[in-house]
Amino acid sequence: MREDETLRRLLAQIAGGDAAALRSLYDLTAPKLFGLILRIQRDRSLAEDVLQDVYLKIWRSAGSYTAQAGPPLPWLCAVARHRAIDVIRRKGEVQGPVSEDGEDFFERLVDPSDAAGAFLNRDALQHCLGQLDPAHRDCVVRAYCEGLSREELAQIHDRPVNTIKTWLHRALASLKGCLEARA
Repeated sequence: MREDETLRRLLAQIAGGDAAALRSLYDLTAPKLFGLILRIQRDRSLAEDVLQDVYLKIWRSAGSYTAQAGPPLPWLCAVARHRAIDVIRRKGEVQGPVSEDGEDFFERLVDPSDAAGAFLNRDALQHCLGQLDPAHRDCVVRAYCEGLSREELAQIHDRPVNTIKTWLHRALASLKGCLEARA
């Protein structure tokens, strides 16, 4: 909880225009955010650029963070994740769930030991994803780990967009129920 208090204080100071607070926030959170970005944007050089963009966005929008929205680290992670996905979509470089070197998508999820991903238990997630229909699992993984849109998933799976929307909705409901049962 002490980290949350520190991050909240820094975000409030940044909202007030304190550049030193931004530097402190960067020092505390950059390794975690960079790791998250690198899982999405695998090109290290581009990931570094995205990280800089993320802190610029944080500088500009720190005032929009409210404590009622929850802990600050997940908010920061969401800013980083969205920016990394935006860059990939703009470049049209969305990748599949398994890389050529065999790295699986579980390795690219947020580290469960970090506060932003503390609710995720990797083994439980792996088990619950394994319970899904393979096509539905592929859609969930590609949508949430790789940032593919429903339209892109529809094209990959040769299905209507509404079918993909239904698959995602049902798969996420199943995952939620499974993860809650394993908690």
